[in-house]
Amino acid sequence: MDADLARTGEGAQLGSLDIARILECLPHRYPFLMIDRIIEINGDETAIGIKNVTFNEPIFQGHFPGKPIFPGVLIIEGMAQTAGAIVIANDAMSGKKNIVLMLTIDKAKFRKPAEPGDRLEYHIRKIQRRRNVGRYEAKAIVDGAVVAEAEIGAMMVEAE
Repeated sequence: MDADLARTGEGAQLGSLDIARILECLPHRYPFLMIDRIIEINGDETAIGIKNVTFNEPIFQGHFPGKPIFPGVLIIEGMAQTAGAIVIANDAMSGKKNIVLMLTIDKAKFRKPAEPGDRLEYHIRKIQRRRNVGRYEAKAIVDGAVVAEAEIGAMMVEAE
């Protein structure tokens, strides 16, 4: 984790999360982990998560044969996982051990399909957080074009 920390005048801040650190933050595992790396983190304010869509993922056996399209619901899940990972990592820096549960998905729109070979960038921005409930604006971007967007509501609960 030390390589992921950047020193600032106010203490340590996360700069990125590699897959090992993501696995420490999230309970999700293959085949349901929808992020490979988080390349930019600003506390729990903003982040950019990465998902490399590859043809060998099991979902493409049935979605759809002959025209593989990464399911929109999994794009939403990837955006939620990115938001959850930065919240968990940020809270852990102050000694809190939480898990994040999705509460709502609002204003979801799908603009273009994502396909094998695409690099999904999940751009996350905190709208607000009050105690244990937060709202996040999320956009999935491929090659500079928005392919999906949504507002995600989440609840942070103490991990056991």
